[in-house]
Amino acid sequence: MTAELTNFTGAQPPRRETIHGRLVDLVPLDPAAHGDDLFTEVSVPEGIDDRFRYLPQTPQTDRGHFDAWIAEAAVSSDPLFFAVVDRSTGRAVGRQALMRIDAANGVMEIGHILWGPSLARTAAATEALFLCAELAFDSGFRRFEWKCDDGNEPSKRAAERFGFTFEGVFRQHLVVKGRNRDTAWFSIIDSEWPGLREAYRAWFDEANFDASGRQRRSLRELIAESRRG
Repeated sequence: MTAELTNFTGAQPPRRETIHGRLVDLVPLDPAAHGDDLFTEVSVPEGIDDRFRYLPQTPQTDRGHFDAWIAEAAVSSDPLFFAVVDRSTGRAVGRQALMRIDAANGVMEIGHILWGPSLARTAAATEALFLCAELAFDSGFRRFEWKCDDGNEPSKRAAERFGFTFEGVFRQHLVVKGRNRDTAWFSIIDSEWPGLREAYRAWFDEANFDASGRQRRSLRELIAESRRG
């Protein structure tokens, strides 16, 4: 697609400040504030190999190694790490990052996602993703990316559920923990975001959940409806 961008002067890079939501806040990663909670979440033995299988780190079961990682991550500007803090408890229940931040071209990626057992596959996790996407497009970014190992089927399903469009596979893209990684690329672009944002808002609406917390309409269904116009 060729288009003139005579009025585009770049996007506003994300700042190291809290992003507030209804269920969660995204708080700049702080070892003192988030270290204990995050270590508890990420080191739960059940499912730990799956949680870390496609991350650059090995399973974080040693507190010393975890403390070294979080100290380094907390001062990084790209990736810019956030703790996902449950507003109902004040506990950090996961972490994620904005990365490959290219404000000049208006492109940014979400990555380094590790949602702990109490966060994964919940409405709060969906909001954690939504808050980053909303920040990106409100800040003038033109493209918001999701990338993952092509073998990571749960991540690819999540990207599609969240409204990202699959763009293809970069073969032999990376070497991660001594293994080849073919990388699947997904994106949302700025022209798609208004419809996606309304689908998210409809899904988050309290009326979309019954008394036991079960959704009445799925996010995937609402996104498909928004795309049909």
